[in-house]
Amino acid sequence: MTALPATAAAAQPGETVLEFPDNFLLIDLCGEHDRHLALVEDRLGVQINRRGNRLMLWGEEEARTRAAAVLHSLYQRLEAGRSVEPGEIEATLRMGPARRDPAADPAGQQDLFGEGPGGRIEIKTRRKVVEPRTETQRAYVRALYDHELAFGIGPAGTGKTYLAVAVGVSLFLGGHVDRIILSRPAVEAGERLGFLPGDAKEKVDPYMQPLYDALNDFLPARQVQKMIEEKVIEIAPLAFMRGRTLSHAFIVLDEAQNATSMQMKMFLTRLGEGSRMVITGDRTQIDLPRGVVSGLVEAERVLSGVPGVSITRFTARDVVRHPLVAAIVAAYEADAETRLRGGTTPTDEGV
Repeated sequence: MTALPATAAAAQPGETVLEFPDNFLLIDLCGEHDRHLALVEDRLGVQINRRGNRLMLWGEEEARTRAAAVLHSLYQRLEAGRSVEPGEIEATLRMGPARRDPAADPAGQQDLFGEGPGGRIEIKTRRKVVEPRTETQRAYVRALYDHELAFGIGPAGTGKTYLAVAVGVSLFLGGHVDRIILSRPAVEAGERLGFLPGDAKEKVDPYMQPLYDALNDFLPARQVQKMIEEKVIEIAPLAFMRGRTLSHAFIVLDEAQNATSMQMKMFLTRLGEGSRMVITGDRTQIDLPRGVVSGLVEAERVLSGVPGVSITRFTARDVVRHPLVAAIVAAYEADAETRLRGGTTPTDEGV
């Protein structure tokens, strides 16, 4: 294996010099037109210049140390045959270069996820390897493996559902569950299924599409279709869960903020032997009629502190979509906090 990049002894005061033995990997590390280096410079307040197979870093000592560690970690990723994209750079900048942590591989879970380059958690699926990109996501993934009932609550773009489906697929591929069940309340922005064209499946499928999209990221499309036909994967509205006991399955309820109190209690009591259940939702996007209590909000209050139940709360800092999405979420959070302090609420809020 290629030796890790090392700081050159010839560095001047206020300067850190990193030497990389593989020029081709260094090109990937720097990115097109050095855009990866520019991202590190912008986030950490350092200046980086490239000369041959060396990178020269200037700036405050602490910033240079962090930048060098980030670049080392990303180079390790390239050595392991993995790609480096802006998303991975943002994740490394957020979380720091991870160190080996035995707790990241709970006993009995080594075949499900392991430590990748730099000690990061990896969820292994048929089509791709998925990595948490924030500390909250990392804690959430651990909770999904360690708890039979887990909640992921927070704004859009934080990976709540995506990571849950990835874990479900990895558990299925590892033989730990027999099927995957994905569900959503069929309520969206005041629309009702009866007004949509088509039969029951055609009416429901548009609401379930994000779940299909996630599955197709982790499994070949033909395999997904075959598993759906064989009922190994089931994607159904929340109302279809009534009266069932879901055993030996990985179960996800997405958009749970739109489940009523009665629906949430019904769903939670479907949990059967050998199953794991994940509830995801965003308290700020409730589309229920005014005056109807959100089952997610109630469940969070009632089940907080119950042994065996994990509740992970995401914030705008965990948004891993376009950076502008994080800024939008943060702006709405700040506005909600201002309104709360002022005793006013938005007129169209469905809480």
